[in-house]
Amino acid sequence: MYIKTINRNDKSLIIAIPLTTTSGKIRVKERDNIYGYGLPFASRSKKFNQKNYIEWQISYDIETISNKINLTTLREVNFIAHNKKKKALYELSEYLYYLAEFEVISIKQLYDLKDFIKNLKEENLISKHPHCAIKRTYPNNETINNLDFEILTVEYPQLIHRFKNYEVITEITIREKQRAVGIQPMLYFCLPITELKSDNPLIGRCANTKEFAYFEINKNNAFIIIEMIKIFGMLSPSHQYDILEILDIIIKEQNNTDIFNL
Repeated sequence: MYIKTINRNDKSLIIAIPLTTTSGKIRVKERDNIYGYGLPFASRSKKFNQKNYIEWQISYDIETISNKINLTTLREVNFIAHNKKKKALYELSEYLYYLAEFEVISIKQLYDLKDFIKNLKEENLISKHPHCAIKRTYPNNETINNLDFEILTVEYPQLIHRFKNYEVITEITIREKQRAVGIQPMLYFCLPITELKSDNPLIGRCANTKEFAYFEINKNNAFIIIEMIKIFGMLSPSHQYDILEILDIIIKEQNNTDIFNL
């Protein structure tokens, strides 16, 4: 995902959303309601309908040595992340940066957001919450095709946050870390395709080859960016650290801009 247009006059951002990817951070899916299990949707062969939505595993940074660094417009705005890697602002933090520059988000809101996240104790983070633990049932013996098995159920918590007066939601899925011990909360930004803009209406047609649609971020929905930054800061100690570093950078940049404009 990348910023297609930075409109300083309208104080808005136009974000390009791919409609034909079948893997990666963003996918077109289909489900009956927000509690349902989203199924992959073949947008090149099936016509879009009201059940379609975008599932976006949104980021807040990108490594400066990544081969995708050109996806961000803020390659030179860097910080050292919790994992000691040098990162640039990308996606969520990138949008926050511009909304602060536009003064759609005030410097006071940034300070308030920083204070809220900074004052969260570790036991209050989502990764530490008792209701967010992965649960495993006691195994039961079962014979299938003359082979003995022990069957148990593993339950992965999922949290849903609804944005007021919008159909878009944030989902947090908690899984085991793949390369380390512990759990990993993963945040997804989910929005119905009716929230996207396109030259041709999407409902009732298939996607074109490598087609993009567009999501606009402006003063009317800027609060979504603030709330997702807040949620990221609540996920785990490493997320909390990164988000505080990002907020420090944006606050510093904004204060420097204010001084320059005096």
